[in-house]
Amino acid sequence: MSSRKQRKSTADQLLLSRYRSIADGVAALFFPYAEVVIHDLTSQSIAYIANNLSKRAIGDDSALEEIEGTADEEVMGPYEKMNWDGRRMRCVSMLLPSDSSDAVGVMCINFNVAAFDDVKKVLDLFITGAGLVRPPEELFKDDWQERINSFLHGWLRERQLALNSLSRDHKRELVEALYAEGAFNGKSAANYIANVLDMGRATVYKHLKQMREDV
Repeated sequence: MSSRKQRKSTADQLLLSRYRSIADGVAALFFPYAEVVIHDLTSQSIAYIANNLSKRAIGDDSALEEIEGTADEEVMGPYEKMNWDGRRMRCVSMLLPSDSSDAVGVMCINFNVAAFDDVKKVLDLFITGAGLVRPPEELFKDDWQERINSFLHGWLRERQLALNSLSRDHKRELVEALYAEGAFNGKSAANYIANVLDMGRATVYKHLKQMREDV
């Protein structure tokens, strides 16, 4: 190797070493799901691995011979690959520029998304429910709380409002709408609505009194 090439190789190695702390930081933040691999384009080998998930080793062939000629962007991905254990990995690769702006390496972040597949399946099963049946009519035939909840959240959706950010006027309008719907016919309904809307019971009863007087 000529002295010029040797100096370049040494400079590239020093430059790549600067990125190791970034690799360690990303791997630590997303541990244990993320692997970060730094490839040396000069030697076409793996220069560093943080949180090794792929069972590769430093010095292994990178198989990136064509990347300098084919990479149109500094950031490539995200894309999916299959790991040695058959698990899906979502990956992104970034060119690492040298002081002369030429790419000296590639940093690949490989995220184990398969780890969340089982979690998603459990959550889907839990949310959708298994073996759900209709509630017994004799037990819930007068479920005024359910009817209030359904009407209330339908009212909020139509107006694109959030329950925890209702203004005083919105709460008064909602009480009036609930009254028109007959929501206050249920026993203790006024107390329930006051609690749900975070209103004083006296305020709710005041609104009710005014509406009944206006009839």
